[in-house]
Amino acid sequence: MATDVQQTPFVKQLASSDRPTREKALDSLRTYLTSSRSFSDLELLKLWKGLFFCMWHSDRPVPQQCLALALSHLLLPLSTSLFIPFLSAFWTTISREWTSIDALRMDKFMRLVRNYVNAAFTYLSSHLWDADLLEAYLGLVEAIPLSSGNLKVGDGLRYHVLDVWVEELSRVDGKREGRCPVDEIMRPVRKLEKDGRTKKVRERARECLADERLEDWGTVIGQGDVVNNASSDVESEGKDEWAGLDD
Repeated sequence: MATDVQQTPFVKQLASSDRPTREKALDSLRTYLTSSRSFSDLELLKLWKGLFFCMWHSDRPVPQQCLALALSHLLLPLSTSLFIPFLSAFWTTISREWTSIDALRMDKFMRLVRNYVNAAFTYLSSHLWDADLLEAYLGLVEAIPLSSGNLKVGDGLRYHVLDVWVEELSRVDGKREGRCPVDEIMRPVRKLEKDGRTKKVRERARECLADERLEDWGTVIGQGDVVNNASSDVESEGKDEWAGLDD
């Protein structure tokens, strides 16, 4: 399945507008991923190349929404040993292809990203926010979608992840039972607010940190840093005007 998967009938079945055909393909993929075999990073990247093109060729809003949700739900039954590698292949693929997605297809890929942010939080919550698992996940987020210096990641992807980060966490931890380590989860955003390459990226991270929903957890995130970095942005505004020429 992982060999030239994008060329197989499996891809067409997943992108099908026929629900039974699509669900049969998803069941096969779910069984494949939850088998006892191990997966190499290359196999997962090939698989995600195929899944990306499934989404690319999916037509009509309802099938697109269903496919985006179903692909994100593939994450939920995975073993803890496969959770990070599978997500790494997803983010690597999305970040690589993001700038090539045309305007007509962007909405469905933004939905896919939103669903994956939600699914990752759901997975971590179901594992009681295991410290090692959370640390590995946040490290991945800091390395790819919310990286401060990775030039291969488009700012458009950073902006979208920032836009949905708190919202999807709020949906997953709706009961606010006190188990969710919100301050730790906001760490990638704080790093981006501090170290983002451009003023716009830092501003968008700052807006995320100022989200009023964070107060629902009884937490105010990084307010001192926000004030200090806001002053730094004013002082360095002239420099940021030329940041694009360094790319």
